[in-house]
Amino acid sequence: MKKIPFLLLPCFVLFIACTHGNSHLAKEQPVDSLLLSHAEGFSIRYFQNYKEVVVFNPFSHNAVYQRYYLVRDTDVSVPADGLKIKIPVRSLAATSVTHFEFLNLLHVIDAVTGVCSSKIIYSPQINERLNKGLIVDLGDAFNINLEKTVQLHPDLVMVSGYNQNDPFAQRLLQAGIFPVYNNEWMEKSLLGRAEWIKFVAVFFDKEKIADSLYLEIEKEYQNTANRVKGIKFRPQIMSGSNFRGTWYMPGGRNFMAQLFSDASGNYFYANDTTVGSLPLSFEKVLKNFSESDVWLNCNYASLSELLQADPRHALFRPVKLQQVYNFNKRMLPSGANDFWESAVAHPDLLLKDVIFILHPELLPGYEPFYTQKLNP
Repeated sequence: MKKIPFLLLPCFVLFIACTHGNSHLAKEQPVDSLLLSHAEGFSIRYFQNYKEVVVFNPFSHNAVYQRYYLVRDTDVSVPADGLKIKIPVRSLAATSVTHFEFLNLLHVIDAVTGVCSSKIIYSPQINERLNKGLIVDLGDAFNINLEKTVQLHPDLVMVSGYNQNDPFAQRLLQAGIFPVYNNEWMEKSLLGRAEWIKFVAVFFDKEKIADSLYLEIEKEYQNTANRVKGIKFRPQIMSGSNFRGTWYMPGGRNFMAQLFSDASGNYFYANDTTVGSLPLSFEKVLKNFSESDVWLNCNYASLSELLQADPRHALFRPVKLQQVYNFNKRMLPSGANDFWESAVAHPDLLLKDVIFILHPELLPGYEPFYTQKLNP
């Protein structure tokens, strides 16, 4: 699941930044910085009276996408090349379901006052607050209701960068609401995505908690990955589903491709350099994947449903072997799928699921968390 960006270059944005910073304030030296082990999309540095958070442009290497200066006292002067935000944040609108588990682990999920597309939300905590009228549905994430957002007036709106021009973000700034870009979906590894918990935490003054949580997740992930290192048999993996004539598969630099590798599976596009998805024809997929051993992330409920959607699916070896799996084990009748929500914060569980499918002998008695086999 994914989201929206914003330029520092336009005069409008520079004007807003200047109203919150001090154009005459010289850059001082940081006293510390937050250690990141896998995430590449942001940085956090600590200064005497403020924190500097930089989100890098996912479409231009090393370019700054947005810069934030976090202060506990609004009277503190900060440089003029970013937005000044008072912390800890008291309320926020989360426009993607991938934000919820980070907030839940940090025990700040009650700060959420606005969401998008509430019908696809799995989180019990968010749904309970929606039912109590404590959270407002702001509409589709790609067409957020500006009037409702301004009326709600959260301290910030957590969004994702998709466009290089974002009029919604500019209108939020005009209303005194800060758009904060969470681009975890552009990371190349599952651990990189999970490390964005530190990014979320800095807005709530909870970096120590986030660091402790991440260290445990990282340790468990790496210990699990080490169990399959050196294994000789690496099953051939195919992934995704045919959607309206196009089959989307992970690019070679996509975090899902990294997952396949860490689970000691072979993936045809492992050496591809695409970060996002590859749009492929059915014929190309059949040519390259017909003799695969396992089919992962097949978005159907059963093999019969899969074959009914397209009888040609029977041509793939995993269908004949009944080795087809979806990530729909934790799914509500509404279609809300916890895989799209909490898996970003629990890559260790996702890795165990895939290893259990590819190498079940290494995890005897394991019960998959997100994945399930398609029954006939």
